[in-house]
Amino acid sequence: MPLYMDYHVFPSITIEDVKLAHIADRAVQDKYGVKYHQFWVNEDAGTVFCLIEGPDKETCARVHKEAHGNVACALVEVESGFYELFMGTQPRTDHGLVLHPDGNVDKGYRSVVVINIIGNTTITHTQDYRSLIFPMEPKNLVRHAIPTYSGREIKSLGEDSIVATFTYSGEALDFAKHVQKALRGTDRDATHSEWDITYSIGISGGQPLEKEDGLFENTLRKAHRLSLVAENREIVVSRCVLERSDMNDFQNKPGFRCVGKKEELFLNNFFDLTEKVLMGKDLGVSGLSQAIGLSRPQFYRKVRSLTGRSPISFLRDIKMKKALFLLWDKDKNISEIALELGYSNPSYFSKCFSEKYGFAPSKLTI
Repeated sequence: MPLYMDYHVFPSITIEDVKLAHIADRAVQDKYGVKYHQFWVNEDAGTVFCLIEGPDKETCARVHKEAHGNVACALVEVESGFYELFMGTQPRTDHGLVLHPDGNVDKGYRSVVVINIIGNTTITHTQDYRSLIFPMEPKNLVRHAIPTYSGREIKSLGEDSIVATFTYSGEALDFAKHVQKALRGTDRDATHSEWDITYSIGISGGQPLEKEDGLFENTLRKAHRLSLVAENREIVVSRCVLERSDMNDFQNKPGFRCVGKKEELFLNNFFDLTEKVLMGKDLGVSGLSQAIGLSRPQFYRKVRSLTGRSPISFLRDIKMKKALFLLWDKDKNISEIALELGYSNPSYFSKCFSEKYGFAPSKLTI
């Protein structure tokens, strides 16, 4: 049967309250062919997450309603393998309550690290530009380090990204520090002396569900966005991760930046708008600043301080990143991709692409 996870928010809740509710669920579940496996409680936040096996969402929700009347804020189906990467396999439990191996309560919080690794080359004659754009040597170095810090790799949609999840924020930060140090020695790939390696790291954290999003969907999205905001060889981390790690001295180190709640809210609004731009709605800087509720100078300063780039330069970087994967898919020609990304002149698009990656986009259409 499918697996589901639900999400409750209470003004106040205790572990004993949830244990009693779990007992009530188990007393009713057989009637509906449902099994309530385990749950995570965060007393400070007033949140509860339940793992359920059942024929469908409606039947799982019916058990809660009949057992104690606590209706979930959200209930989503989860893929077993994906769920286990985040929450672990066969965790230690106490009457359904999930515990960490050390016996402390597992509140369900996880950290996500996104690392973008890409290259820029001066090589003009090669049969395999893919191996240049997505260099494997530094990627393998990163992948081999993930389990060393008790992390699990999550399948990424992009060839340039490595995504990993960690149970403890301190492990995520230690891993990111290790990667930053290890990649410092791979500025140029050993196979190609003309090959420059660039990377950026974003770290965010959160609980399994928020509203109707999929499992850790919001946390993954935030970490990805922070990795895009990060400048070359920089780690950008959400304040919530730092606060849970007891590593506040981290923020004073070079190559590291912490983003607070207000800045993260601004970035999320900004990225939501940039997605409209990528869909062909050319808002321009004035339109973007107006939509986000700031004057043009305020908007410019805010984007510059958070990304190290002007709004136009940052949007161009995002467009070139999307262009790279559209070209690799080979479903559209250069002119079609240029128009989709808002470039009426394919030659200018090619110029921008070459400046970003070091070779013409036509190299990927051969």
